[in-house]
Amino acid sequence: MGKMKKRTICLLAFLMTGLGVYAQKPGKNHANPDKDKNSLYASCKPYTRWWWFASIIKNEDVEDQLNWLKKNNFGGVEIAFIYPVKRNPKAVRFPWLGKDWQDAVRHAKSYADSLGLGCDFTFGTLWPFGGTFVSDADRTQVWGKPDFKQPLRLSWTHPDTGNVLNHLDRHAFDRYANVMGTALAPALKGTKSAIFCDSWEVETKYLWTKGFDSVFLKQFAYDIRPFMDSIYTPGNAGPRYDYLKLLSQLVLKEFYSPFTEKAYELGAFSRVQCCGAPVDIISAYSTVDVPETEAMLYEPGFAQIVSSAAALSGKKIISSETFTCLYGWPAKHFRKEQTADLKLVCDALFANGVNQVFWHGMPYNPIGVDTNYFYATVHVGRNGSLTKELPAFNQYMTRVSEEMRFGRPYTDIAVYLPLEDSWIAGEYPKELQSPWSWGAYELRYEHFNPELKGYQPLWINRDFLEKATIENNTLNVNRLSFKLLYVDAKSLDIVTLKTLLKLVEQGLQVCLKQNPVQSGHIPDKDFETILKKLRAYPGVTNEFHMPASQPPLVSGADIPGFYCRTDGKSAAIFFANPLTEKLAYPVVYGQSYQDSTIIREVTLNFNGKSYPVKLEFKPYQSLFLQIKEKDGARFGDIYFMPQVPVKE
Repeated sequence: MGKMKKRTICLLAFLMTGLGVYAQKPGKNHANPDKDKNSLYASCKPYTRWWWFASIIKNEDVEDQLNWLKKNNFGGVEIAFIYPVKRNPKAVRFPWLGKDWQDAVRHAKSYADSLGLGCDFTFGTLWPFGGTFVSDADRTQVWGKPDFKQPLRLSWTHPDTGNVLNHLDRHAFDRYANVMGTALAPALKGTKSAIFCDSWEVETKYLWTKGFDSVFLKQFAYDIRPFMDSIYTPGNAGPRYDYLKLLSQLVLKEFYSPFTEKAYELGAFSRVQCCGAPVDIISAYSTVDVPETEAMLYEPGFAQIVSSAAALSGKKIISSETFTCLYGWPAKHFRKEQTADLKLVCDALFANGVNQVFWHGMPYNPIGVDTNYFYATVHVGRNGSLTKELPAFNQYMTRVSEEMRFGRPYTDIAVYLPLEDSWIAGEYPKELQSPWSWGAYELRYEHFNPELKGYQPLWINRDFLEKATIENNTLNVNRLSFKLLYVDAKSLDIVTLKTLLKLVEQGLQVCLKQNPVQSGHIPDKDFETILKKLRAYPGVTNEFHMPASQPPLVSGADIPGFYCRTDGKSAAIFFANPLTEKLAYPVVYGQSYQDSTIIREVTLNFNGKSYPVKLEFKPYQSLFLQIKEKDGARFGDIYFMPQVPVKE
């Protein structure tokens, strides 16, 4: 039997054992990951991505930059291994993953430890996992093109490209991870580090793997192959939904879950951006230790999906790769960035649940040099426009991050994330596409319905609805409780519909805004019967209303963006400056400019009591309040005054 045939049979045997989310098992060096997952990034200080260009990395240069970061109130680094300076194909460099490279990485980690700085590592070179050591048998595949190769461009080995890894085959991932893990193992000693996976940059159109068609046939009872050449056309909505459903299961089971397992095996933890992946994104983010969003290539509101997944799965830390392509792609106004504009972005992220900032970022530079740069970033370095304000700005972000780790997220309404609609939709309209985004599966433009303003809804998916319990007509997921499930979807999976009926039968109130149709190619004969039965329950309405005992957390006109955390007795609320409401990619240079105080009159409703509050947003300020039963509502001190920005 040939090696390829054996590999296909092994994959099929593994997949057919069940296609649910893979159950994580702690590695031998990480005996109880749940015990310490909420102590990660304990200092709350911002980290920065640190681009190591393919070169000869010198210990004295590493120490000099780490000393500078310590002095400027950074909490640590994430080392990202990329192409040579100026993409010079003849650049002299340490051999990729060789002994000299390992020694440099190990020294960086050891010296960071000695300074009390954290040190994370991108688990590869550049961003989609891959490399020159990834064989053709393990490379990513697409339907109908057996010779397809996605090259890993601009990596440490530039101009040699190597293959992008097949992210649908855990055996391919294991082989990749064994190479990377062995090389990083010496650096992963000492304090605990994260291994990092960036946003999905693997080709997604027609994504495929050997054995996919056989597993599909077993699960959906029809052959997907006749539909694949035209899977993204409007007429193939049903097969497309089924195709993406299986694709999601494979991404979870073959890549994201094994990635976290590997982190545990290495004595590390996982920090991951699942954005852009063809996957049930809430389930994907729930498999990792630290879910991470990104801004501004993803706008701040996207962070609500990430922070919701973290809340549902009991993770306290929600990080963000922050300030990417702030003013456009590639970097505009480079080295002329304005701190006030950056503050506006991070305040918008705080108001969507983020509580750990990663700067994007700092290039590796020798002592006395600050000329190396990364093309799609704001510049963290000695000679950038941000330098004078870095210590105070980092202190501000640290303070807010600390406050936004209090307790757990306040909850009142669970909102079903319309995953079925996004998979059925296929491609975004041209006006919503960009060079890095084409598919509705990315969920870039999902927002809570404006009628929920003043509440603090969280997104939820079917996986967590299936795990939920109902007690006193309340939906309970882990330590979170919801009085209402809000469903605004054009289509639903039959399994989702059955789950909703089960919850309603137990007493849950559901707002079902639309009359959904069934997703998938082969209709279930019971769908309409179940939908009719669901609609007949008195607790199911198509109009939104909450019990009188559950008023909105914040009531009033023109409520600014906010995020609330609670321990059940007290509350901590961050209110973002109202100017954040107009943020969109790209940020306008000087968009943060504000010459007068903005006032909003609101009432806070918490634990049966009401607290009238005047929110006075002085120029460039956001606000933080604490509610305590004995003290009432009081403002906390998070004041930081950046330099007045210049408008474009």
